[in-house]
Amino acid sequence: MKLYLKVWRQENRESKGKMVSYEVDGISQHMSFLEMLDLLNERLIKSGERVIEFDHDCREGICGACGMMINGRAHGPLSGTTTCQLHMRSFADGETVYIEPFRAAAFPILRDLKIDRSSFDHIIQAGGYISASTGQAPEANSILIGHEITEAAFDAAACIGCGACVATCKNSSASLFTSAKISHLALLPQGKMEAADRVINMVAQMDAEGFGHCSNTDACEIECPQEISTLHIGRMNYQYNKALLLKKNEVK
Repeated sequence: MKLYLKVWRQENRESKGKMVSYEVDGISQHMSFLEMLDLLNERLIKSGERVIEFDHDCREGICGACGMMINGRAHGPLSGTTTCQLHMRSFADGETVYIEPFRAAAFPILRDLKIDRSSFDHIIQAGGYISASTGQAPEANSILIGHEITEAAFDAAACIGCGACVATCKNSSASLFTSAKISHLALLPQGKMEAADRVINMVAQMDAEGFGHCSNTDACEIECPQEISTLHIGRMNYQYNKALLLKKNEVK
């Protein structure tokens, strides 16, 4: 199959970028989207041109590094799928495909399709650690956790930090990402001790990084490759207000 690509090219974060056109033929429908870009890059190398830079690592939908906008949609046309899991059979022969980086003030473009997601790292770092008693490991059944709670915690922990939620949100909000990281510890007894400090610090860091506010359109849940529920945002807001009240009472 043959595709006509419109790819965002930008030398660095200070330079002005633009869409550049490429024709790529000989594409197998069984290729992944990233393999198709690899094919294009091989041809650019042979012609002496600079390759298109994009992030990737595991190529198994685990690391979250490969995110990009494909025809205006985060990770492309399929739901619950990362860019590396997207295959070329999802496109028609002769189709024009627009490829751009995730765009947000907190995700500056480094080059081409590569963005700086370190703002997510700063939010996680603001959450700190959980306290753990040292010594002999406790008996496995000494801390009983209900099935519904464990499933909700696992749902939150499934977040891979790809940034699709931010890129899709009209406000560039990181509420789904931050709430997932807060929820998966807030739900478990091991995370209770620092719960108040964690939610206050992580929300404050989210705001400091320049992310926008959530306006409950649920676009983030729709585009999340792990289909993480926006119910975690409600839990984060509850935990945040509860923590503020606890801190206020401590002052008194």
